[in-house]
Amino acid sequence: MSDSLLTEAADCPAYLRDADLGIFEHAAARFLDDHATPAATRAWRDAGQVDPSLWRLAGEAGLLGLQVPVEYGGAGADFRFEAILMEQLAAHDALNFAVPLHNAVVAPYLIDYATAEQKARWLPGVVAGECILAVGMSEPAAGSDLQSMRTTARRDGDGYVLNGQKIFISNGQVASLFVVAAKTDADAGARGISLFVVDSSAPGFARGRLLEKLGQEGRDTTEIFLSNVRVPASHLLGGVEGRGFAMLMEKLPQERLVIAWQALGMMRSALRHTVAYVKERRAFGKALIEFQNTQFKLAECKTTIRVAEAFLHRCTEQLLSGTLDGATASMAKYWITEAQSRVIDECLQLFGGYGYMLEYPIAEMYKDARAFRIYGGSSEIMKLMIARTL
Repeated sequence: MSDSLLTEAADCPAYLRDADLGIFEHAAARFLDDHATPAATRAWRDAGQVDPSLWRLAGEAGLLGLQVPVEYGGAGADFRFEAILMEQLAAHDALNFAVPLHNAVVAPYLIDYATAEQKARWLPGVVAGECILAVGMSEPAAGSDLQSMRTTARRDGDGYVLNGQKIFISNGQVASLFVVAAKTDADAGARGISLFVVDSSAPGFARGRLLEKLGQEGRDTTEIFLSNVRVPASHLLGGVEGRGFAMLMEKLPQERLVIAWQALGMMRSALRHTVAYVKERRAFGKALIEFQNTQFKLAECKTTIRVAEAFLHRCTEQLLSGTLDGATASMAKYWITEAQSRVIDECLQLFGGYGYMLEYPIAEMYKDARAFRIYGGSSEIMKLMIARTL
């Protein structure tokens, strides 16, 4: 468990000084102490996914659907609780358990845009872990350029028929409910995109193979195929066509903070592991921590982490107040994930040859961190978003 819990740290910002947050933090830590042991996280990587039974246990522990309103079984919490959970997942080297995607990336589409009937149908299962969420946006020929997507949704009687392919779907093997972007009007550009909620049991829905990745092997990633998948009109998110692109754009700033929080948590974990290692490892008759180079490198890493913390706390306060803009969220995602790679690389170097061995968490972090600069919008896309404000 982390030896520096967020709500108890000496430099904890005012917006996190909340008794309920502290209680939740300890509950999340206890759950992960029991269910995200080194042996368990190794098993996730070997299996290529987290067993769905753990999702149900997380639901029973109150870790799922944190922002779901109380009337649908949730806690009615705010994003601060998501940040606490992400910190604890990182502290336990358990970020392959894609709860932040389920909770803070996909669930908000249902919370904020679904009709009352849709919320009553889906949100209780989201909270219980009986319904695992995923989102289908990227396609083989359309990543950040969402307007180029080819997946279509054709109105047919009292429903829609979906055809297309989505790629890089996290939770793709275990999810039962997918929020899928599709074109309802191919000639309307962004205004022709709508979001649909697709059940994995629908005829014509198929999952591709489990994709082999450089890292994050415990986070199941796959393709999904939609071949004449019929969904009722009641599965059109919000009940109105053409709002999909606007919904995606409205939620991307929070998604990018979710990625930044996980990147920050991984940096903190890397530093903790490295400080512990250099205090024990000896060379030329003294501990590695006694060498000035070691001290200077770790000082640089700690400073980078503190700068990232300060900016991310500010962005999170803006998110909570409804004032976070897309460019600032892009700055957070871009700068913090780039810093993450630098810090983890420096930390691995201090492990020497052992840092290259996968039995050490720092080696797994090195692999896992690389994707953070790509998904949710690559660093280059983030710079483009920022540049548009110049």
